[in-house]
Amino acid sequence: MRYDILPAAQADAPEILGLQRLAYQSEAQLYNDWDIPPLRQTLPELEAELKAGFPRLAVLKAVDEAGAVVGSVRAGQEHGICRIGRLMVHPQRQRQGLGTALLAAIEALFPQAARYALFTGSRSEGNLRLYRRLGYRDVAAKVVSPALTLIFLEKAGPLQA
Repeated sequence: MRYDILPAAQADAPEILGLQRLAYQSEAQLYNDWDIPPLRQTLPELEAELKAGFPRLAVLKAVDEAGAVVGSVRAGQEHGICRIGRLMVHPQRQRQGLGTALLAAIEALFPQAARYALFTGSRSEGNLRLYRRLGYRDVAAKVVSPALTLIFLEKAGPLQA
């Protein structure tokens, strides 16, 4: 698969939101919860995130050879911590290295981070495998409901490693 990873623009919001709704369906099924934040986010909310812009918030998109958005990730840094979220890959493009590439690209935008932080659900075994393989370590768990425990992971930034 060929793709380019680029900064997302305001005009990308509808396509990124469509991908988000598609990509997060598997998470909703896994937890039997169709009211998760990625599925509830509205277009105006995503547009506001994109408008905030870098360095407050960076949003990257992965675009395939046909120009379609097939992946995305967001991050922002505060007090030395780069918080990464909404890492998503089109279901037909998963397990091909795109998630790894997006994560590396977003980390590279924050080279001064003391550490990188993200979270996922405890049942999201593929996500946990990916993050742990890339050097993230479990630092906390938070029970949100009987069906959902969030696992918080971190890894040292480049200046700390």
